[in-house]
Amino acid sequence: MKLLENKTTLITGASRGIGRGIAEVFAKNGSNIAFTYNASVDAAKALEKELQSYGVKVKGFQSNAANFDAAQELAKEVLEEFGTIDVLINNAGITKDNLLLRISEEDFDKVIEVNLKSVFNLTKAVIRPMMKQRSGSIINMSSVVGVKGNAGQSNYAASKAGILGFTKSIALELGSRNIRCNAIAPGFIETEMTGALPEETVKEWREAIPLKRGGTPEDIANACVFLASDMAAYITGQTLNVDGGMLT
Repeated sequence: MKLLENKTTLITGASRGIGRGIAEVFAKNGSNIAFTYNASVDAAKALEKELQSYGVKVKGFQSNAANFDAAQELAKEVLEEFGTIDVLINNAGITKDNLLLRISEEDFDKVIEVNLKSVFNLTKAVIRPMMKQRSGSIINMSSVVGVKGNAGQSNYAASKAGILGFTKSIALELGSRNIRCNAIAPGFIETEMTGALPEETVKEWREAIPLKRGGTPEDIANACVFLASDMAAYITGQTLNVDGGMLT
């Protein structure tokens, strides 16, 4: 059974890593996919072709989620192309890590803009069509760092903690319209980004996790499928830690 048959999902930052993993698993589960990317048109076209092999409609949109006007235009284009937006996954994010003594105002502001303001931008852009159809699932990508903090990541932690408060507020505002809003807090997920870390550092991370391994993009994607589907019809305003027990 395909859990997301005939739904349309909009995913920000889906050209690599967790976002790409979500797009693939959602396509396998029957969802049409609209995704955003910033840089490579060739990579976006390749992803379109890959996902279309699952028999769903797919289109990539070059768009900056941190820009309010661009988010509004994106939602308009997706609706024109697909007809509905049933699921929004706010996945776009960056890191600019440093100790507070060394972090620049520019790096702090940029992380807040891309990680947190983008969630506001896209959520605001999709709520009117979701209210009109009286259904929708919004999934915001936070982090275990937003739950517990982390030295050297004050900007990132602040942005991801802000997402949690935003998620709860939107769940309260839109629940009466049958629109659900939840957050996922990934732990140590092994992607291209973590692949650049020293092997010793990765080993230390794995040893500190009760399940003794890093997570995969598919682990996060499976959690997203659950929250997007009717199986989670009575779940809203929650944060699901997908971390192998890291925060236990």
